[in-house]
Amino acid sequence: MIGADAMVKCLEKEGVKVVFGYPGVAICPFYNSILDSEIESVLVRTEQNAAHAASGLARVTDGIGVCAVTSGPGATNLITGIATAFADSIPMICITGQVNSELLGSDVFQEADITGAVESFVKYSYLVKDVNDIPRIFKEAFYIATTGRKGPVLIDVPIDVQNAKISNFEYPEEISLRTYKPTVKGHSQQIKRVIKELQKVKRPIICVGGGVALSQADKELIEFAEHHRIPVVSTMMGIGIMPTKHPLYFGMVGNNGKPYANRAMNEADLIIMAGARVADRAISQPDLIFDNKVLVHMDVDPAEIGKNVGPTIPLVGDAKHIFKDFEEHDFYCDSDAWVETLNGYRKEMEPKRPDHPGFVDPAKFITRLSEKMEDDAIYVADVGQNQIWSCAYHVVKNGRFLTSGGMGTMGYSIPAAMGAKYALKDKQVIAVCGDGSFQMSMMELATMRQHGINSKVIVLKNNYLGMVRQYQHFTYKDNYSVVDLTGSPDLEHISAAYNMPFFRLTSMDEMEDMLDAFLKNDSACLMEVLIDPMDLV
Repeated sequence: MIGADAMVKCLEKEGVKVVFGYPGVAICPFYNSILDSEIESVLVRTEQNAAHAASGLARVTDGIGVCAVTSGPGATNLITGIATAFADSIPMICITGQVNSELLGSDVFQEADITGAVESFVKYSYLVKDVNDIPRIFKEAFYIATTGRKGPVLIDVPIDVQNAKISNFEYPEEISLRTYKPTVKGHSQQIKRVIKELQKVKRPIICVGGGVALSQADKELIEFAEHHRIPVVSTMMGIGIMPTKHPLYFGMVGNNGKPYANRAMNEADLIIMAGARVADRAISQPDLIFDNKVLVHMDVDPAEIGKNVGPTIPLVGDAKHIFKDFEEHDFYCDSDAWVETLNGYRKEMEPKRPDHPGFVDPAKFITRLSEKMEDDAIYVADVGQNQIWSCAYHVVKNGRFLTSGGMGTMGYSIPAAMGAKYALKDKQVIAVCGDGSFQMSMMELATMRQHGINSKVIVLKNNYLGMVRQYQHFTYKDNYSVVDLTGSPDLEHISAAYNMPFFRLTSMDEMEDMLDAFLKNDSACLMEVLIDPMDLV
């Protein structure tokens, strides 16, 4: 057995079924060894999308994604995908090939210090120097990526280490790292403090973030909220944890959130921030929002608690465990009047959009698409105006809503949807993007075709980088700079080139029939939706 064989054997031991990647000489031993394995290799068309596809798979399976690329430009192209996963705490193993060990530091062909380059946005990284360390390193990497606050771990393996003979392959059964002991169970005294406050207050609210989804605490959160009649709002990454139409769910908070959700946060006398970072996009002025109220900050990462605002009650631990612990205590929360008040705000403050005759209204389109999608469908939003419309108007039933929240990476939706569909072949998976973000990853239509991945793609087309154009509209009084997408390809011809069914929606009158035909088609297909270039979120 050589190092490359050992790498593959480690992935098999961890139950990995697929590796998304792009080969090159420095990673060829690994890709040669994987041919003798049941693990499938999916060839993406650019390395960044290998990470996005691994992310999509990890998020819908509550497991871990794996990607593998070559050294130099292959590794550096992967960086944006790694940073995207790190910002949203997505567990991934990122394997990179590297030049011969004895040549490290001599600036040889396709050498890049990838462990140094990714230092600020990986959970941990390894440069493998001894082939006999491979089993231990892989076991540690999977453990680190999937425990505590999850995230990507990078393993950089020189080609000579991949080709070296391993003296004795023994995969560790357990791992114990002296300096890494993540806290899972919440402190009992802190939990009692929270319960004591909940019994006193009249206007409690829970703000859920992506950490609740990562801990698979959806069921526990909903049961807790229903049992005690506590209303729930979410950050962008928390969308879908509670069904959109649940009577206790009041939408997304933040600059682009629901007005009544923000008002609920402002008027609450106790806020439980669960698995959310209190970052600027959700809470732009934390000192004002949390002034004169009880703030409970629940997070598995102690570094997040108190980073942006000082909590009244810090609560370190995994959301699933903590919500279970709450339910072991019998207490009453007097919040019926508060819920009625919020229902009134919801009716009064629902935003009204102007008509855009001659175009498709993206808000109405996304809502109708959601209603027609299968109950457990997966909706993947890209970044830009399409993301904000998706957050506001997509109706999550019992499915999932995925997007790039922390990093806001354009081009995320198509490869992430591809990874999700690969993992869950029986689920309906739809990527929604703008014509700008589509052109950042449209090459992955070839990957979908090659590997029979039948996710669907919708492009909201306005011939602009819409979000930047909107910013320039307000900030620079319509003095537009470098946002015109003139020269974009004809999507009908793009579909034909990839042998995909194509749908073009130009008016609201055609929407019902076209959506039915689009969703009924079992193959991967592309829909272009023409929207007003001057529309605003």
